[in-house]
Amino acid sequence: MTYKNLQITTHYGVCTVKLNRPEVRNALGLEMREELRDFFTQMKDNNEVKVIVLTGEGKAFSAGGDLSALKEIDAFTGRKRLQSGHEMIHSILNLEKPVIAAINGTAAGAGVSLALACDMIVASRSSALIQSFVKVGLIPDLGSIHFLPRLIGRHRALELMFLGEKITAEQAQNIGIINRVVEDDFLMGEVNSIALKLAEGPDMALGLMKKLVNKSVLTDINDTLELEGFAQGMCFESDHFKEGVKAFFEKRKPQFQKTKAQAPS
Repeated sequence: MTYKNLQITTHYGVCTVKLNRPEVRNALGLEMREELRDFFTQMKDNNEVKVIVLTGEGKAFSAGGDLSALKEIDAFTGRKRLQSGHEMIHSILNLEKPVIAAINGTAAGAGVSLALACDMIVASRSSALIQSFVKVGLIPDLGSIHFLPRLIGRHRALELMFLGEKITAEQAQNIGIINRVVEDDFLMGEVNSIALKLAEGPDMALGLMKKLVNKSVLTDINDTLELEGFAQGMCFESDHFKEGVKAFFEKRKPQFQKTKAQAPS
């Protein structure tokens, strides 16, 4: 299979898919989201592939959402866009095969959400994660609000979301987001070693483990994603988002004005 925004190779039952838009730090544009959804959906019936490794081409895993495509977005269009992203996330969660995220550089915003949807995360030592949504007046989307509190607890999750501060791979490992941190030059070697062990394992049992664990901890994810769509739609139409995007492209700190309270009826 051939995709415009993905680079795919398969060896010994391990399929490596690279996000291949290094010129924009592998930003998750609508086309890339649709290609990822199609790819993971197709993997369901590919009996030659036992394990999938997801990584980024170049110096970043993924910078998250493509802000250049969101400048004039409204609530309705924004919700439809998010729903496309939700389908991508579901295609990973529903695939009864192990998916390993190999974070090779910065993962920001929706790029973190994409990694969190995978079953294991291995990161290079120089990589970093950032819940960058707050910097442009948005809420975390594509499932981060669902995944993070379950991984690291409510208080730590809200700290990352509220402050939008970058954390190192080692910090992310220490609080339970990342499985392993390895030296940069050995990232793919370590990931491939894990993937090959899984590819040689009992694929039915592994698939059912994933299905049952997800059923146990992610039962209400559909409700969260639906509410996420409405909430993000409101944020897309806010003055805060307009200022956040403007500041991002002007390379300055945003000046968020206090939201005016509505008068009681």
